[in-house]
Amino acid sequence: MITKIDRKAERVRRHARVRTKVSGTTECPRLAVTKSNKNIIAQIIDDVKGETLVYVSTLDKDIKTKAANVEAAKEVGKAVAEKALKKNIKQVVFDRGGFIYHGVVKALAESAREAGLEF
Repeated sequence: MITKIDRKAERVRRHARVRTKVSGTTECPRLAVTKSNKNIIAQIIDDVKGETLVYVSTLDKDIKTKAANVEAAKEVGKAVAEKALKKNIKQVVFDRGGFIYHGVVKALAESAREAGLEF
């Protein structure tokens, strides 16, 4: 019998595999990306202290595009890089959250790089 693949469970499994290798420190925090059908969220996290240093999503008032598309991802990537640079965070490690590095995730990463983050 053929069973249907649970895509969310597979993504969570991929993310757990990535998280064993990727961890944010005080010197080099983790840029975590989460996406849904409606929103895009980017956080810069210090895993040693267990705190979020920078948080930007399409739900914020300063982000004009209220969707989960490529242009919204570019805005979120640029905004997260600007907020990080204000807090003297220049280098991060990228955590794609189990998502494929394509489309929205790729657009967010490239716009963050263009705005000044190094990873």
